[in-house]
Amino acid sequence: MNSNYLLSYGSEDHGDRKVYIVYMGALPRGMYSPSSHHHSLLQEVVEDRPSFSDSARGSRKSEVVSVFPSTNLELQTTRSWDFLGLQQPTGITAGNSTAGSDIIVGMIDSGVWPELPSFNDHGLGPAPAKWKGACKGGANFTCNKKLIGARYYSSSAASARDADGHGTHTASTAAGSVVPNASFYGLASGVARGGLPSARIAAYSVCDPSGCSSEQILAAFDDAIADGVDVISISIGASSAQDIDTDVIAIGGFHAAKQGVLTVHSAGNSGPDPGTLASVAPWLLSVAASTIDRKFRTRVVLGNGKKLVGNSVNPFRLEGKDLQLVYGGTATSSCEESEARACSSGCLEQSKVKGKIVVCDYKYGQDEALKVGAKAVVFPDIIPDVAFLSVLPAAPLDPTSFDSLVSYARSGGKPVVKMLVGETVRDSGAPAVASFSSRGPNTIIPDILKPDVSAPGVDILAGWSPEASLTDGDKRRNGFNVISGTSMACPHVTGVAAYVKSRHPDWSPSAVKSAIITTATAMRPNNGSNDLAYAAAEFAYGSGQVDPIKATNPGLVYEATPADYVRVLCSLGYDTKRLRAVTGDKSTCPAKLNGSATTSLKDFNYPSIAAAVDTKKPFKLAFTRTVTNVGGKSTYRARVVQVTKKGNAATAAAAMKIGVTPEVLSFGAAGEKKSFKVSVAGGGIDEQGFASASLVWTDGVHSVRSPIVIYTSIAAY
Repeated sequence: MNSNYLLSYGSEDHGDRKVYIVYMGALPRGMYSPSSHHHSLLQEVVEDRPSFSDSARGSRKSEVVSVFPSTNLELQTTRSWDFLGLQQPTGITAGNSTAGSDIIVGMIDSGVWPELPSFNDHGLGPAPAKWKGACKGGANFTCNKKLIGARYYSSSAASARDADGHGTHTASTAAGSVVPNASFYGLASGVARGGLPSARIAAYSVCDPSGCSSEQILAAFDDAIADGVDVISISIGASSAQDIDTDVIAIGGFHAAKQGVLTVHSAGNSGPDPGTLASVAPWLLSVAASTIDRKFRTRVVLGNGKKLVGNSVNPFRLEGKDLQLVYGGTATSSCEESEARACSSGCLEQSKVKGKIVVCDYKYGQDEALKVGAKAVVFPDIIPDVAFLSVLPAAPLDPTSFDSLVSYARSGGKPVVKMLVGETVRDSGAPAVASFSSRGPNTIIPDILKPDVSAPGVDILAGWSPEASLTDGDKRRNGFNVISGTSMACPHVTGVAAYVKSRHPDWSPSAVKSAIITTATAMRPNNGSNDLAYAAAEFAYGSGQVDPIKATNPGLVYEATPADYVRVLCSLGYDTKRLRAVTGDKSTCPAKLNGSATTSLKDFNYPSIAAAVDTKKPFKLAFTRTVTNVGGKSTYRARVVQVTKKGNAATAAAAMKIGVTPEVLSFGAAGEKKSFKVSVAGGGIDEQGFASASLVWTDGVHSVRSPIVIYTSIAAY
């Protein structure tokens, strides 16, 4: 094991037991027994009440790096991989020895359901020699040559078996085996697979019904690193950004990076408001969610011949029958009309609703409609880019269509409708960032652009635990499910990282990350009418949508080391205590760096370029970057691409002057490094505004693209 966490129970008062994490940094070299050392320290601090926290900090001060309370965090593909351009490898079932079977993907999540076809090991040989882990999945949990390891951490769980479905979905998306004839009750049928079907999976179950506790997450990071995984995927996070020294995923990810392991992390589901992104550390690969070119639709045909289209995953068949339509507001004698229109609990009379299609003003009215025997439900669509999954036939409608339906329902007589079985249609507007996907800017490190990239995270079909409900209150059970979230986007990028790592096993985490960021496909801002908002453009999608094929051959990469990450923390003003709370070693901030008294984030070798500036004030900024050649002999030329925008954002971008020195970089062989400077100047940016462009290095074969984003600080809000 590479770091040392003492998980201890303390009590600030006798009525409230709390869990504290006593972080003791990197493990000492040589022979060492963590358990006996921990027990000794525990005995010492427990005898020194009343405050466990203060006692632990005071005890053996040289050994204890930090103490902080444990908290609970939240859990955050038949078409998606083809949409990304990664076709199914010929002849691969689960995998083979020449197609990435030496890559191990560590999934920190809610566990997996090991018997699913997504985790079959057909065609795979023994686990890679580097694997040092174990199958400790608990009772009746069996690993195989695909699912080579499992661990669980919750005292309330009996095994790593996934009772939630989330972990099974993410694991099968990242590296699931090839499964033909996958579908959701006939919808979205096709071949399900992960990004690298031949990769091995190690599952670390850290979640239970109460959430995903931080001490279990840290323990899982520790085990995954020691077990020998190549990439860690974690679709879990806080609801908002945290300081790095109290962010357990950032801390765990730092230690993973020190040991050569990249951590891929979901951005969060708190969008579209600005500054909602929770994945902020520069060593994490932070992933936003976007749409794919497939949508789920449910058609509703009114008795007057008018046809409406709902946004739902609806496998139910009503046999094309005309069913009577009733508006919730007219189906009650016990509630106020406003409550009845919403189909509030206890408001719908069974005699007026049973066997009919009921119209509700609120989507949660489906629960009441189901209870009183309605055949189907129609309601307004409040999240138009995400298909709704219900326990009964449902059709969420856009506002205009819903108003039309309500008018028809109240038109008198006995209005009837047909609700047809769901279908899938092509979405020519994809990819577009999901409305729920958390947005930048980065509220903790403003000069680091986050998210990094975007990936499919809307209406994703992947493996599902047969013990888990498909949606709230659903008694159906199925081995596949369709869900949305940055939790679904994250494992797509994990699969891409595994794919890149299989082609370049000697690349560092930062090289893999850089390759993914700089080869991403540029995306369009979502809202041209309000493109000054942070919710648009790079703060929504980072560099753009991942491109698995191009990521394996980026040409140039921006590399960073753990020492560089230490300098980032130093630039934030971290003192020695806070710094070591993250690094777990004896790191200190340099008194001088390159002749200057402080280190600037503008010289941190990140693949993108960003800076927050004062509102409406002229700015002149300079950034230094270094690229490493991972191709052959070549000459790259710099090109600045201004992003096409409307309104004030276009004016700001056009007024921004960008220079690159030198404009030509020549490389004689792989491994050579070249540095350059980027100057950015402008006359000022309006409040809540930004200007963006891209720096592209090209040699005629490769295009290495870095977003440039200058914006007014979120403090202006």
